[in-house]
Amino acid sequence: MMGRALFSVLSPQGPQARLSVLIFHRILPKPDPLLTGEPDAREFDEILGWMKSWFNVLPLDDAVVRLREGRLPSRAAAITFDDGYQDNYTVALPALKRHGLSATFFISTGFLDGGRMWNDSVVETVRRIDCELNLESLGLGRFLTSSYAEKRQTVQLLLGCIKYLPHEDRLALTRRIAEVAGVSLPLDLMMTSEQVRLMRREGMLIGAHTVSHPILLGCDRGQVSIELRESRDYLQNLLQERVGLFAYPNGKPGVDYGMEDVNLVRQAGFDAAFSTAWAAAKGTDDLHQLPRFTPWDRQRARFGMRMAVNLLQSARKGVSAYTVPKVSSLRKVCR
Repeated sequence: MMGRALFSVLSPQGPQARLSVLIFHRILPKPDPLLTGEPDAREFDEILGWMKSWFNVLPLDDAVVRLREGRLPSRAAAITFDDGYQDNYTVALPALKRHGLSATFFISTGFLDGGRMWNDSVVETVRRIDCELNLESLGLGRFLTSSYAEKRQTVQLLLGCIKYLPHEDRLALTRRIAEVAGVSLPLDLMMTSEQVRLMRREGMLIGAHTVSHPILLGCDRGQVSIELRESRDYLQNLLQERVGLFAYPNGKPGVDYGMEDVNLVRQAGFDAAFSTAWAAAKGTDDLHQLPRFTPWDRQRARFGMRMAVNLLQSARKGVSAYTVPKVSSLRKVCR
């Protein structure tokens, strides 16, 4: 019980409580050599067991209310997923139900029912070829793909080149890469609308994550408002209930979203919104940019220690979820 005792000290109940919010994207049925950062079903089951033994895992909407009112229990935590991958329904949901835990799924609504995110277009293109990928016609150079090590390196290089391009340019370029490679890409990576509805019926929470997952800081204010409103309205119509939680795409403060975006989220009527800034949330934090953090370790002791360090640093440094890093330019250029 040493873990519970340590987390009780680092995250007491009441006004001094801290809320640890974990963030996941995919839970793979089995290990994938191209997606080594994503947990598989066995690893996720272990993580849920650790969290259940160490923390009081709360539904996110309840946790936000308790955080605001200074009523969190000790060792408060919540679990979230971003984007809306189908394995959230087929793999993560059964595991959550086995452990009796709730999670919140932030859905990018434009990818439901057969859509595909741009980064997955890159991954799945590289997965399907075993020869040199010649993208010189697109201004990107040549890339090796004969081994999984080479494929992983190629994926990372291409993602880095494309990520901060303007939204429409990013989509067009990933389509062209697949065309040049001559591959057909999968249409079943994301959930269907019906699966989202069933998730809610199973007791999971659903939040908005925009329609097309753009970098908000690279969008004009009108476009951001449309992304917020249309994603929320789609989910509310689908679920026939109010949707009050939001997560920023990518979510790095000052890089992926700015204070104008925070204000638009607030004006849209969301109760709370979540970034990917590393910290544990405090009662004094802005409810519209609460931090999230998940250790990347796969060993119990290391995972627990990383959670403890995150809580400790949040307490000592008074970490704010909104810290604007110094960036020379929003757009990164591939060289």
